[in-house]
Amino acid sequence: MDLGLKGAKVLVTASTRGIGFAVARRFGLEGARVVVSSRKAEHVREAVERLRREGIEAYGVTADLTVKEDCFRLVDEAARLLGGLDILVYNTGGPPPGGFEEVSLEDWEHAVRLLLLSAVWVTRAALPHLEKSSMPAIVYLTSVAIREPLDRLVLSNTVRLSIAGLVRSLARELGRKGIRVNMVLPGYTKTERLLQIARDRAQKQGKTVEEVLKEMTKDVPLGRPAEPDEIARVVVFIASKAASYVNGAAIPVDGGMLRSIL
Repeated sequence: MDLGLKGAKVLVTASTRGIGFAVARRFGLEGARVVVSSRKAEHVREAVERLRREGIEAYGVTADLTVKEDCFRLVDEAARLLGGLDILVYNTGGPPPGGFEEVSLEDWEHAVRLLLLSAVWVTRAALPHLEKSSMPAIVYLTSVAIREPLDRLVLSNTVRLSIAGLVRSLARELGRKGIRVNMVLPGYTKTERLLQIARDRAQKQGKTVEEVLKEMTKDVPLGRPAEPDEIARVVVFIASKAASYVNGAAIPVDGGMLRSIL
């Protein structure tokens, strides 16, 4: 299937590793021109080099998503490098794992900036560029935790849920301008973030990391965590013209883990 992404101008935030990098790579393999970002300059350089080795037209911008000025600068620089912007994929790292009594008040404030305010800032910055595009789309990467809370991830469970409200609101508001807005909800995925959570639980429970990973995925009917590229393929499809009538959707990519019907 031709997704119609050749030459598309795409910004993927927090995209030098894990799911974000897989998304940027998959867009590039479809012929899109991509900008990746990270708060660490060395990660940006490494990611751009990896993508270019595969023949992908890639650029990088260093930016901290918890800083408002960085978010606006990131989008403006991406639009300058690409000559505009067609697709925004909002991704971010996760806050520290822990239960309610374990995380600090400072952790809560940081999580709000990282998971909610950064989305608002990046989106506000991107809208003037997307309004000029012939194929504008926004995809937010969140988590299945917005449907069913995950143990010892109180910050993610709580703050990521706000993105669901943002997506539904924007889908109605921006849809009238032809800008589609959707979100993808990854389940357990083989990333450094998953290993970090597994190590945290292993230490708390006196178990091995392997034992914890097995327990974490025991309710996944497919019996394993996702590969980052399995998430990326869904994101790329939803952002493409092939999904031109999909707007306001929340799409789990979790191997069937969620038990909820809606």
